[in-house]
Amino acid sequence: MEISRLRQSLDVLYRMYDIRHLKADPLSVVHRFVRPEDREVAGLIAAVFSYGRVPQILKTLERIFAPMEGAPDAFVRNFELERDGRKFAGMVHRFNNEKDLFSLLLGLRQVLEEFGSLKTLFLSGYSAAQPDIGPALTRFVEHLLSLDYAPLYGEGPLPPAAGVRFLLPSPRKKSACKRLNMYLRWMVRRDDDLDFGLWTEVSPAKLLVPLDTHIARIARRIGLTKRAATDWGTVLDITESLRRLDPEDPVKYDFALAHLGILQHCGKEVTKSACAACGLEWTCQV
Repeated sequence: MEISRLRQSLDVLYRMYDIRHLKADPLSVVHRFVRPEDREVAGLIAAVFSYGRVPQILKTLERIFAPMEGAPDAFVRNFELERDGRKFAGMVHRFNNEKDLFSLLLGLRQVLEEFGSLKTLFLSGYSAAQPDIGPALTRFVEHLLSLDYAPLYGEGPLPPAAGVRFLLPSPRKKSACKRLNMYLRWMVRRDDDLDFGLWTEVSPAKLLVPLDTHIARIARRIGLTKRAATDWGTVLDITESLRRLDPEDPVKYDFALAHLGILQHCGKEVTKSACAACGLEWTCQV
């Protein structure tokens, strides 16, 4: 890997795919909120439902946030299943339904009651001595899944088949945890207009790439990984390659690389014209 040349090429893409491309991203919905506490709560909800086609994701998020009337933090803190559940009646997003949303809201309410904020819960498992945020993310997810969901599932632990588990995957299960790593990028990264930089206690150097099919495909093409799987091991491998480009902010290129794929500027099919406009054709291994 020609580190200097690749860094220069990716820096061009980083400047090209900036906040002007926010419209085609669920992060645009979170940007509507101004208060940090609203962005923190809305960010997690938006992130975990960010799977599938972008238009459907945005439609689902509109459906979820409309009853919250611009104040997701207050809504979650005061969420009552019997009173508020009817506001989301019939909500479905691909593999998840209203019951899964209710589980998420009940879990978030308990976290806010116990810790005061999602950041405080995350920091309770975070150590700057760890090489990355993986262990803290594992504890964050496992705490959320260990809470009381009796109003929905009866007494006892959350069932293995509960849909909220799909929304909150764990690194312990070797999942790539794309949506949760994306949420952490939103909360931690700073110094540009995209991400919020609310969790200043966490170093951007510890973040891990939000790995989806677009990032995986492009990362293999430009030599950031040779791994075929789209799993936690590949997350670590690609992030390590990105650290060679920017040790202090390895996931700064995530938004640009993802949108290179989302907008089909580097799609599954390779075309001469698209490759010529990409800026990475010199290192592409297709």
